[in-house]
Amino acid sequence: MTTERKPFFSARDITKSFSGTQALKGVDLEVYPGEIVGLVGENGAGKSTLLKIIIGAQPPTSGQMTLHGQSYQPQTPMDANANGIGMVFQEQSLIVNLNVAQNIFFGHEKEFREHGFINWGKMNKAAAEVLAHIDVTDINPRKKVADLNFATRQMIEIAKVMNVTNAQQGKNCLILLDEPTSILNEGEVQNLFKQMRRIAAQGHAVVFVSHRLDEVLEITDRIYVYKDGTSVGTLNTAEATEAKLYEMMVGRPTTTEYYHLNQQTKPEEQVELEVRDLGLHGVFKHVNFKLHKGEVLGMCGVIGSGKEEICAVLSGDELPTSGQVFLRGREVRFNSPKEALEQGVLMIPKERLYEGVVMMLSVEDNIAMSNNKQIAKGMLCSPKAVARQADHWIDRLRIKTSGRKELLMQLSGGNQQKVVFSRALASNVDVLILNHPTRGVDVGAKEEIYLLIREMVSQGKSVLLLGDTLDECIGLSNRILVMKDGEMTGEFDASVEAKPSQVDVVSLMM
Repeated sequence: MTTERKPFFSARDITKSFSGTQALKGVDLEVYPGEIVGLVGENGAGKSTLLKIIIGAQPPTSGQMTLHGQSYQPQTPMDANANGIGMVFQEQSLIVNLNVAQNIFFGHEKEFREHGFINWGKMNKAAAEVLAHIDVTDINPRKKVADLNFATRQMIEIAKVMNVTNAQQGKNCLILLDEPTSILNEGEVQNLFKQMRRIAAQGHAVVFVSHRLDEVLEITDRIYVYKDGTSVGTLNTAEATEAKLYEMMVGRPTTTEYYHLNQQTKPEEQVELEVRDLGLHGVFKHVNFKLHKGEVLGMCGVIGSGKEEICAVLSGDELPTSGQVFLRGREVRFNSPKEALEQGVLMIPKERLYEGVVMMLSVEDNIAMSNNKQIAKGMLCSPKAVARQADHWIDRLRIKTSGRKELLMQLSGGNQQKVVFSRALASNVDVLILNHPTRGVDVGAKEEIYLLIREMVSQGKSVLLLGDTLDECIGLSNRILVMKDGEMTGEFDASVEAKPSQVDVVSLMM
């Protein structure tokens, strides 16, 4: 006689309302020991909200959860941790003014208290062991988190959560990962997947949220699909495809070619932006390229190649130590992003929370931030123009919001990214630097953004693109520049009939 397999965690008919807006309308989730479950859906489908309810960061409006066969109603994330549930949030939760060890053991300092004082040496040693357990050995536990890049911070988040959940001896633990790969490079993603498989092999479980469907198909055992706050289906991963998931998420098949190659146009001869022998001491040197009117110029390279810093120089965030920048044939030097914007150059930043938005302002105010002159009436901005502009972009990019007056902090991460993108489009600049413009955006919205990029360049705009994936960069670009260790190592023609392979590009990156 076989024993029926039972989930160790379940959520049934979970609903959640915020100020009259129903974020969840009755979603279900079951997790079995030893499996990795994927959650997919468009921005605003309810994935992050459900995870926050499971971790105790928000209460459900209605519905039931069980853990190990018992009713589960966490009041705080600490309650969830005590029951063996931990979460890596989409927007990082580390305290940047503390060091690595203090963050890993935040709330658990009593383990290191001796005679009323914390033994910092003991805590640092324990933090190093926790990091080593997930194959991270190059992070100093004494280092302040504010001095680390975002990819490194993400690995610390993961180490912290794994430490909390592994502390529960004798019970299955559950780790919730909300978009954990969005700021990791390929090597770090594969290390994360290795750790996820290790956890599952020990009988624990992982819930994995990602907009990158290829990752979901690679790492999961089962996939839940959510749409507009409801459950629309569950698939065994072996039976799933990207096309099938897309259709369930969006409600329609992907009928157009993903990168809209049929709308890729040839750039004009006119040079909009030229870089001559540009350098930033200790970061990159001898960089030369031309960006033509109506061109998408892709820039590829691993973290540390210098590509991010080139964008920082061209957008006014950094001053170069050598070389020249020419805009429409005239030498320029941007001392700030404001100066770059006034000259017609704007960057969509990679880290939206820190560089791209003001969370306490409304959707309409965030969209209006980079184009005050266009919507000004005398010395003041016209409220009607601000509202009209916001309504246009909310509709154009399908931003899920209760209205243009809603505070940005109340939107999902992906919809915040759409607001950042709409702000850049509304600015009407001639040169756009797109630094991972689709990071955290669902597949349906990505396709719309790709179409918007095509429309912009067809109207004569010029784009310098750092794609979220190598495939994205190849698919959208007219030409591709490759960076390695601060120097340009090659250039590829990426016209429709001559797209380079990923292998070709990677060979010059490594």
